[in-house]
Amino acid sequence: MRLVLLLFLGLFWQSCQGQTGDPSDGASAAGQDGTLDVQDSLPSGIDLDYLLGKFDPATHPDFVAIEPRYASREGMYLRKETYEAFKRMHAAALEDGIRLVIVSAARNFDHQKRIWDGKWTGKRPVTGVQDIDQEYPDPAERALKILEYSSMPGASRHHWGTDVDLNNLNNSYFRSGEGKKIYDWLVANAPEYGFCQVYTPKGPDRPSGYNEERWHWSYLPHARPLTDVAERKLQNKMCTGFEGSEAAYRIDIVKNVVLGVNTDCR
Repeated sequence: MRLVLLLFLGLFWQSCQGQTGDPSDGASAAGQDGTLDVQDSLPSGIDLDYLLGKFDPATHPDFVAIEPRYASREGMYLRKETYEAFKRMHAAALEDGIRLVIVSAARNFDHQKRIWDGKWTGKRPVTGVQDIDQEYPDPAERALKILEYSSMPGASRHHWGTDVDLNNLNNSYFRSGEGKKIYDWLVANAPEYGFCQVYTPKGPDRPSGYNEERWHWSYLPHARPLTDVAERKLQNKMCTGFEGSEAAYRIDIVKNVVLGVNTDCR
C-alpha cells in the first residue's frame, strides 16, 4: 500500500512541475505581498476568497438558510439558486414517494478546517485508521488518506454553496432498500433540475479525486463556471492555514482533487 502511494505521489510531483509551478516562485503570478492580481478577470461577485470558502454563508447576500423541512438539522445554507432548484427537485421526488433530505450543504473554510484538523491530529476518526500519526507519518500520504472522503480546506466544492449531501453519507445505504430507491430516482431525475453526481466510481475517466459519493450532488448552472474559474485561477499554494497544508503542493490538490470530478459534471 505504501509503495502504491509513493508511486502515486511521484506522478503527482511530476505533474506539479507544469501548470502549478514551484510554490517558492510566485513572482509571475503574485505581488510582493503574495496576493494575486486576478480579481478583475473573475465572474461578477466571485473572488478568490469565495473559491476558498473564506466568507460566512450566514451573512453572504447570495446565500439563504435552508428550511428545516428540507434538512436533517438547522443552521445550513446554500446559494439561493441552488436552493430553489433543490426545492423543485424535492417536490417532484415527493410526488414519486421519495423524500430527499439535505444532510450537509455549504461549509466554509473555517468549518472545513475544523473537520480537517481533527482528522489530521487523530481527534476525529479516519476510516480504516487507528493511529494516523503512526500509520501515516509522511504529510502527503496522510493527506491522501484523509482526502479519500474529506476535503482539504480551500479545496472543497461545499465552499461554493452549489453542492449538497443527501440522506446518508454511506454508499452502502444507497445500494439496497429505500436508499437504492432514492439513488435510482436521483440518477434518473436529478439532471432535469440541474444536479449531477460529481464523485462517481473512479476509473479511466476519473482517475483522481475523492472516492465514490452517491450522496453528493452539485448544481451545475453555478458549479460549472466556478469549476472553470478554479481551473484557471486556483493554485495549490493558496490552500494554506491548516494542519498539513504543506501537502497541498506535493499532491497537486487543484488538479488531482478539486478538478477530479465526473466528466459529465464539467
